[in-house]
Parts: sequence; C-alpha cells; structure tokens
Amino acid sequence: MDRRRILRSFAAAGIGGGLTATRGPAFAAMQEEVTTKRFSEQRWSLDNIVRANGVDWDQPRSIYLAAPCGVEAGADFAAIRTRVQKMADISPAFESTAKRREAKARSAEADGNLITARDNWFMAAVHYGAAEWPYDDSGKAHRALNARKRECYGNYARLADRKVESVSIPFHDKSIPGWFHLPPGYSGGRVPVVISIPGMDSFKEASVALANDAWLSRGVAVLAIDGPGQYESPLLGVYVSMQNWIDAGPALVDWLVRRPEVDAQKIGLTGVSFGSFFGTIVAAHEPRIAATAVMFTCLEPGCHTIFEEASPTFKKRFMWMANYRDEDKFDEFAKTLTWEGHAEKIQRPYLVLAGEADESSPLEYTERMIASMSAPRQLVIYADSRHAIGGVPSTNLGPFAPTLIADWLVARLSGKPFKSGRWFVDQTGRVAVSDL
Repeated sequence: MDRRRILRSFAAAGIGGGLTATRGPAFAAMQEEVTTKRFSEQRWSLDNIVRANGVDWDQPRSIYLAAPCGVEAGADFAAIRTRVQKMADISPAFESTAKRREAKARSAEADGNLITARDNWFMAAVHYGAAEWPYDDSGKAHRALNARKRECYGNYARLADRKVESVSIPFHDKSIPGWFHLPPGYSGGRVPVVISIPGMDSFKEASVALANDAWLSRGVAVLAIDGPGQYESPLLGVYVSMQNWIDAGPALVDWLVRRPEVDAQKIGLTGVSFGSFFGTIVAAHEPRIAATAVMFTCLEPGCHTIFEEASPTFKKRFMWMANYRDEDKFDEFAKTLTWEGHAEKIQRPYLVLAGEADESSPLEYTERMIASMSAPRQLVIYADSRHAIGGVPSTNLGPFAPTLIADWLVARLSGKPFKSGRWFVDQTGRVAVSDL
C-alpha cells in the first residue's frame, strides 16, 4: 500500500486533523504536507510576489535571522535574497548556505581556530533552521534539517564563551525543547532569567545572539524554547492548543525554579509575533512570572486577519503547528485562540510594543486587550509601523524596540516601579505619554 493510500485509510477511519499530542512522532512523520484552499489557489501569484519582492515578501525574515548572526553573515543573506525567485528556492538557498558554513566550521576546528569554528557553527544552525520553514509537515526532509540544526547548534554550545545547555522540559508525557543560556562570566549564585518565546516562523536557536545579546549582556540568563506547536515541538508530538499553552507556564517555571543558577523571584518572559499571544497566555496562568514584555503583536481574537487576509503561508503553517489537516475543523479551532478571559488574570507588570499599521493583527485588538487588564501595564505604539516594528521614521528615530524591551524587563525584574501608560512614538521619534 503506497503512502497516499495509507493516508486515505487513516482518513476513512477518522484519523486526521485535530490530532492530540498523544500521537507519536512516527505517526506525524507519515503526514503529507498541510495545505489550505487559499494557498492552493494563490500559489502561482505567491511565486510572482516572491519574484518581485524577494524572500522578505511577507515579513523581514532575512533581517531578523541575520541579526543574531552578526556582521559576517551579511553576505550570506545578501546572496540568499538574490537567489530566491520563487517559494521552492527558499529551503535550498538556506540549506546550501548552511552546508557551506558547516564545512567552514569543521575546517576551522580541525585547524584549531575555535572562535572561527564557534561562529560558523552558530550561523550554520540558523541557516538550517531557516531551511526548515517551507516544510509544513513532519516528514523525512524536515526532520533531517532539524537534526542538522541541532547538531550544529550543539557544536556551537560546546565552543561558546559561556554555558549553553540543551534542555528537554517535561510536558505531559512528552517534552518542550530548549536551550538554557547563562551570562558570560557566570561563576555561581542566582541570576534573573527570561523565558524567550519565538514567533510562528522563527525558532529557539535564533532567540539569542551570537554576540552582545540583549539579555546575556545585561546579566540575565535565557531559556529559549520552541513551545507547543513551534518548530521542533511538533516533531516531538507537541502541538498548539490553548490548553497546551496554559499548561506550558507551570512546566517551564517548575523547571527553572529547580535550577541552582536561577533567582526564582526574578523570572521574566518575552515573546515576539505569535510569541506575543503565547506569552500572554503563559503569563495569565503562571503568577510566578514577575514581568512580561512582548512585541510584534498577534492579539486579534480568532486571528482572522493573519489567517485569511495576510500571506496564505501563515494559515497553512499554523494548521501544521496545531496538527490539523481539515481546514474547516481548523477554522473552528482558530476561534479558540483568544486572550479574552485570560489576559485579565495577569497581575504582574506587562509591556506590549505594537505597530500602528500592523497588517497581521490590527491595533484595535491590542488596545482592547490593554483596556481589559488591571495589571501595571504599558502600551507603546510606533507611528506608521507595520507588524514587524522597524523601517519607518518612528522606529529609526525613537526608542529601539529590542532595547526598550530589554531595559524595561530588566528594570521590572530589579523591582523598579513604573507608571502605567500609553506611549505613542511619532514620526520624529518623540514619545507622547498618556494615561490608559
């Protein structure tokens, strides 16, 4: 019986979309790539859009992936931008770059040039992770890229100038994968820590910079995770659901408070893009998180805009993240994705940075959520900015978003008070402050 007939037999038996995390990785590996009606109908136009606008047609992925790699990787991403002319080019472009960086790392290590090897292992891992993005399945090719990413990052961790530890955090009968980073020069005692949650299209290996990381340079440890449904987690059978993200907070914090390096009173959380939503849900159900700071919002209840009006790749990917193949059933599931009834429970300091012209999650939903909350909170809006905050005068001249997030969260973990309020960063970079 061939693969398609096997899958049809599963469907006839009622096995398909909406599978729970109890399905094992072996079953997930048999699934064909998820698709949606809009993606299938618009695939031809997507290729034309990619040809016209490049690999960053839907989001600045080559920018946010290059940032943690440092200056040396600039030529890598410039070449990738030139090479990618259609969607089918994305994975091969990143994979070939990853292989070149991996070869450089091996050669450098053989010659005893360990810093050069370390840097190239890191860059290779990021490129392998980027090569995974087009695979909305749990098949052999996807798993092979994930394995290469993990091996390269493990080699980077082995040579890093600080402790970087691969961790597997117990979660129900499975686990949440992560990397635990301690600040350079750590020699004992307890330090603050931040749980870092990436977006839908990013991954834990890119959450901490190769050099001058925003958290580590401030003396804060980082637990970088792929939470339920994110990148590596679906390959382990852990998918997106409201309950899984509600349950994730206690699992993560329980693990952290058992670590001798962690100050249990100074646990923060940060999330980017869909990590802003996931992080909000975690903070709502884990009171031991002392402060939360998120940006690039995905806070529209039901996520209609990003799933039905933005690039069709978003919905397609999220269906894989949630383990749905039936689009109608997924549409019902998507209605459960809401902060309503959750964000109101947050009692610790909360910061959210949003673009005034966010095309993935209209600002009105962030405004509504902030208005519903009673916790000490701050909303920062950048004039004219889209979903990925940047590239407009308000973001270039005003507070740099990642720095603002880091300084604010470190101040909260240090116990410094602040006044709740709404900041509007205008086109000149000036900040107008008002009450919520």
